[in-house]
Amino acid sequence: MRAFKHPTPLELTLERVLYALSDPVRLDIVRYLANVPEATCGELDGGRPKSSMSHHFRVLRDAGLVHTRNVGTTHMNSLRRDELESRFPGLLASVLSQR
Repeated sequence: MRAFKHPTPLELTLERVLYALSDPVRLDIVRYLANVPEATCGELDGGRPKSSMSHHFRVLRDAGLVHTRNVGTTHMNSLRRDELESRFPGLLASVLSQR
C-alpha cells in the first residue's frame, strides 16, 4: 500500500485550507477529528460512497488539514492541529466554534 503525500507546514496556504473547509462533508470530518486522536475512513463516511469520501480525504490531505497513515489495509486519519495552529493561529479554533 502506498504512503500518502502531505504538504509541509510551510506549504500550507490559507486559500487551500479555506477551500477544503468550505464543503459541509469535509467540515464535518474535521469537526469529528478534532474530538478524537485518530479515526478510520469508515468511521467518517456517514454512509457516503467510497469514491466520494476518497475525494474529500484527498482535498483535506492536500490542504494540510489531515494526516493519513496506513495500518495494514486501514487508513487512519488525524487532524494536523499543531501544524495548522502554528501556520494560521486561531483559525481552527474559530472554524470549530461555529455551528
